[in-house]
Amino acid sequence: MAEETSPERKDKPKAVKFLIKVFWFLVSEWFVIGMGVFISLAYKFPTVAMNYGHIRADISIQYGAVAIIFLISGLNIPRQKLVTQAAHWQAHIVTQAISFLVTPAIAFGFASAIRASNNPNINEWILVGIIITGCTPTTVSSNVVMTREAKGNESLSLIEVSVGNIMGAFITPALVQMFLSKHSGFAYGNPTNSISLQSLYARVMKQLGIGVFIPLFVGQVVQFVFPNQTKWVLTKFKLAKVGSFCLLLIIWSSFSNSFASGAFETVSHASVIMVCFLNVGFYLLFTVICFLAARFPGLSEKYHFSRPDTVSIMLCGAAKTVALGVPLINAQYGSSSDAVGYASIALVLYQGEQILVAQVLVPIFRGWIEREIEAKKLQEQTDLEKKTVPEEDLSVEAQAVSDEKQHESTSTSGYSSESGEASVGPESTGKK
Repeated sequence: MAEETSPERKDKPKAVKFLIKVFWFLVSEWFVIGMGVFISLAYKFPTVAMNYGHIRADISIQYGAVAIIFLISGLNIPRQKLVTQAAHWQAHIVTQAISFLVTPAIAFGFASAIRASNNPNINEWILVGIIITGCTPTTVSSNVVMTREAKGNESLSLIEVSVGNIMGAFITPALVQMFLSKHSGFAYGNPTNSISLQSLYARVMKQLGIGVFIPLFVGQVVQFVFPNQTKWVLTKFKLAKVGSFCLLLIIWSSFSNSFASGAFETVSHASVIMVCFLNVGFYLLFTVICFLAARFPGLSEKYHFSRPDTVSIMLCGAAKTVALGVPLINAQYGSSSDAVGYASIALVLYQGEQILVAQVLVPIFRGWIEREIEAKKLQEQTDLEKKTVPEEDLSVEAQAVSDEKQHESTSTSGYSSESGEASVGPESTGKK
């Protein structure tokens, strides 16, 4: 009987183990699953999380959720680290140059090539949206969350986010005007409402002040005054996960606005499919460019950025933000214009796709950094073992040194006795 029941007993643990593996896999991929859930909610109930909707996402999410993300960053990052990274000018030049020079040029080149193909299925305003996407700065919140998960230089990402969005408030409108000029072939998309740029600057500065700088400052003050309590709260309540959840809320709001405007329903399926594939290609291409700029193979390793810095540059340089892009589109074309929905599609899709692709890349980045850490630990341990002499060798060496000292002592004492006898001899002879 025992032999008959033993296979059943073995089958049950295997099934249970499989279910446990499936469960923990789903738990580990909770962010990607959450993205699917929130995008589905945005499609089914777009008025809930749209701007001025049921939950007033223009306040509760665009300001509240972003503020929570940067409050957590302020609680987590040491002040000295922020000051040090603020002076890391080499990383600032590389990241911002890619964000404002390289990516806009590449986006404009692809948009021009697609326009030259004269494909009637591609909406012309989709191409304008692609150009605007390339001109926007790095995203406000996802970079910090992703860098933290990848064990990259989170404080550097935080500085790049702040620098990029402040610069973007002034540079992005100018880039859009340049790429949509009458000689570019996209003059139909050139906004003429120049007065709206003033309101755009005011809105962006308000967004950065309330959503980024004030929460970051409050977090730094709390960390300085209550360091031990802050560490306990961060660990106990898993605030890093809270920040990731707030990022899902931002994605929910972005897609809700697009679905509510009917943008996805009024363009051809070919346009949407083309943008989806193009966005993934853009993000991977921009990431590779950032990697080559940070660790160019032809240069000596001493000129390379560290692996945590490189991860930060890749995540910041390749990302684009709806926080500045969507207000720019609304401000320049007017919120009631049909062009707003069309021009927003590429940017909104890029926001979701960049996070999805980054979720796939984050474990790769984290493993790349961890391997270097392990290699350094192994090297330090090897160097320590080389410097440390084994106990047996130490005892033999100590014994040899002791014998040598004893031999020298004996030789010296023998010489002294002979000298003594030589000195005593004459005295005794004299006395005699």
